[in-house]
Amino acid sequence: MDIDQEDQDIERIAKETRVIAMVGLSPNEARPSWGVARYLLAQGIKVIPVNPGHAGKTILDQPVYASLADVPNDAGVDMVDIFRQSSAVAGIVDQVLTHLPDIKVIWTQLDVRDDKAAEKARRAGVTVIQDRCPKIEFPRFR
Repeated sequence: MDIDQEDQDIERIAKETRVIAMVGLSPNEARPSWGVARYLLAQGIKVIPVNPGHAGKTILDQPVYASLADVPNDAGVDMVDIFRQSSAVAGIVDQVLTHLPDIKVIWTQLDVRDDKAAEKARRAGVTVIQDRCPKIEFPRFR
């Protein structure tokens, strides 16, 4: 994907996204995922934490789910943001395609990418942004 197309996609995502399921969101305030989630919430975007080690608890006052399969069907998730190692991306993409069939965007954080999994998601009609951070990218367009 060329840079101009990716910027156009990011601009659309920044303007249209209302609900993000964040896989790997940590309750630790020192972790990047916590800061990104706090920023997104401050922008009026709903964040749904997905972290099996903290399921049933809350992070940033949001209920935590063990997996994407546990996120309620009526949650209205527009985007899945992946804060996990690159090796976990393929499995998460499979979960997204199985449990969130109406998803519009899969986003992987800085230094996280799996081109094969990204291509699989794109073939299913999902926009994929890799190795970027919405806390950095969204302010350019919101």
